[in-house]
Amino acid sequence: MRFTVNDQVFDIDVDPGASLLDLLRRLGFYGVKNGCDNGDCGACAVLVDARSVTSCDYPARAAEGKRIVTVEGLAPSGSLHPLQAAFLDTGAVQCGFCTPGMLISAVELLEHNPDPSESEVREALRGNLCRCTGYTKPVEAIQLAAARMREVDHD
Repeated sequence: MRFTVNDQVFDIDVDPGASLLDLLRRLGFYGVKNGCDNGDCGACAVLVDARSVTSCDYPARAAEGKRIVTVEGLAPSGSLHPLQAAFLDTGAVQCGFCTPGMLISAVELLEHNPDPSESEVREALRGNLCRCTGYTKPVEAIQLAAARMREVDHD
């Protein structure tokens, strides 16, 4: 099958039962975490054609012809994505296991809503389980990144 991950095209044979998570990790995209293997925790979230999906329960073969973005692809130039910087600035990163999935969920949210309320951010994160942060800091980080991104858009 042929698909794109973080702007890199792959032509690869895929096992019929493989998940997108398995395939991505096999290709070296280790920011995609395996937390539950059934789509409940959000640690494996990636963007498939700009839509957040849990890659552990997304069949790899369904990615044929699709554009995948992992957390590694959020800042391809080597500088941090505004969301990544805001997570660091607010202390939203604890153990870091859930962070990639939260970032992916936040990217999708901000693509559709550049000025989300706290409740809208919390709703966007509802599929991301975190045992460390209590969600307050990630919510603050996403709102901070949104404000920074709006400021840049107005310049």
